[in-house]
Amino acid sequence: MNSESHVNVRVTRQFSVSPERVFDAWLDPEMIGKWMFGPALRDEKVVRIALDPRVGGSFSFVVRRQGEEIDHVGDYLEIDRPHRLVFTWGVANVGSSSRVIIDIVPLEKGCELTLTHELHPDWVDYASRTKAGWAKMLDVLATTLS
Repeated sequence: MNSESHVNVRVTRQFSVSPERVFDAWLDPEMIGKWMFGPALRDEKVVRIALDPRVGGSFSFVVRRQGEEIDHVGDYLEIDRPHRLVFTWGVANVGSSSRVIIDIVPLEKGCELTLTHELHPDWVDYASRTKAGWAKMLDVLATTLS
């Protein structure tokens, strides 16, 4: 996917905790199961969270929704703790993936996270739903970390 073709979904959220705590929540399987997936977000059960948090490593987040298992998968492209995290994002056996960029900037008290999800143009109809989903996840993350 080239930079001219994708649709950018952007969400910004301030946190009252350190950039390190916010960054680490993206790479801690136990934390991911509390804020990115599970009953705090939607009617689903976390089945398995596995990750290899290094550049070139991958992740698999399996959840059960309405009797169906969904495996969210990706590869870590860039890890610069606590400033930047870049990874691919997709669903196993669907065939296409997108890219997610997390930028974290320290503030006087806490930090600000900007998430940019680069969607393939075929997924433009899902942009508002994608933005709402990430915004909800970041709200739950803020509650979980406070």
